Amino acid sequence: MLEIERKFLVTSDSYKKEAFSKKRIIQGYLSSNPERTVRVRIKENKAYLTIKGSSSASGMSRFEWEKEIAVDEAKNLLLLCEKGVIDKTRFEVKVGHHTYEVDEFYGENEGLEMAEIELKSETEDFEKPNWLGEEVTNDKRYYNSYLSKNPYRNW
Repeated sequence: MLEIERKFLVTSDSYKKEAFSKKRIIQGYLSSNPERTVRVRIKENKAYLTIKGSSSASGMSRFEWEKEIAVDEAKNLLLLCEKGVIDKTRFEVKVGHHTYEVDEFYGENEGLEMAEIELKSETEDFEKPNWLGEEVTNDKRYYNSYLSKNPYRNW
């Protein structure tokens, strides 16, 4: 139940040609409090309720609990969410022994493309593809819960 991930900006869209999966995601936040975010997500024809705890000092690790829920329930919960819905397409790209999740954002966050990689430890080595840019792991502005209230377009 511990999520360890690193986040990076993306420098080109060449990851799209390498992707083995592409899914549209709509998500909102019942709570965007950084100490306990509660997210509702619809990913194609599946839905999830996710609770995340505070990030570690490095920004790489935090508690995460996720449960699949019915899509109809998620649609109803989205109506209760705080203002600011995240709309994005997620591309999954295999690089070495890892899978990068690369998000292309729409709406108020149009123009933002960000890659995440989940790791087994904060010190685990991983391959960096040529389209990977600046690391933003510890920059809270790139948390989806932040982007829902402070869209990239307004920076």
